[in-house]
Amino acid sequence: MSWSASSSPSRSAGRHRSPADALAVWGVWASASGITQLISAVLRRSSGGQVPQILSGAISTLAGISFLLQASKSAHSMSAVGGYAILGGVFFLISALRLRSLLQHAAA
Repeated sequence: MSWSASSSPSRSAGRHRSPADALAVWGVWASASGITQLISAVLRRSSGGQVPQILSGAISTLAGISFLLQASKSAHSMSAVGGYAILGGVFFLISALRLRSLLQHAAA
């Protein structure tokens, strides 16, 4: 049996995905990953360098909720997703630099 784009379940059902669907999925992902990141960072805060992760987890959770609410409204815009992704990358970089600094100090 071969698989092709024309035999995908969404095509065969005749349902076309909308920006609202994409925004809702992104919202669920952002909320779930944000809560996970927040819990993990709070539990590890005694090891140091977790403030950026705590902030990033909280922002992801709030952004995910915002995306879900936005998906339920009549006007849908995916522009906020780009800003969210950039901000997430900045927080990840800050956290990586902070943790690298802590490891270098511990090794010295």
